Amino acid sequence: MDITKEVKKAQKGNIKSFENLINIQKMTMYQVARTLLTNDADCSDAIQEAILKAFSKIKNLREPLYFKTWLLRILINECNQIHRQNKKVVDFNELTHPSASESGFERVEIEQLLSILPEEDSKLLKLYHIEDISIKDLAEIYEKSENTIKTWLRRARENARTIWGEQEEFKWKNGSKL
Repeated sequence: MDITKEVKKAQKGNIKSFENLINIQKMTMYQVARTLLTNDADCSDAIQEAILKAFSKIKNLREPLYFKTWLLRILINECNQIHRQNKKVVDFNELTHPSASESGFERVEIEQLLSILPEEDSKLLKLYHIEDISIKDLAEIYEKSENTIKTWLRRARENARTIWGEQEEFKWKNGSKL
């Protein structure tokens, strides 16, 4: 399927073409939303709002080739909006029942490290390393150059290494807990 042709059809009002475009991107949309939000209901809300906004604004998309990036940028904005609304709300169940995924301890350790990092570092590392969003796509999403994204990724990785090293050094000394 030629994405550019589908986008142009959708811009002319073809609903089926817009649905096809969304179906192609739905898994990526969920992965991005899930990276930025912890609650599936919030992810669902963000995706729905992003689809509605994209549908109403698709005629404003200047370059059909960048539909995916444009859609993900809308989604990230929606996720950020929901995150701001929920910032002070903490779900008691999430505090009392930690979840371990099928990937085991490594996944839990990665999630713990990412939760300690500053929010922007955590988001960027998740999008790049876990959700496999390319540097080019990240540059378009963040509206920055690819070199800026590479620099941010390098700094976020260095920050993660530093925090991880400090955490391990603090917890263990000569084989026993401090």
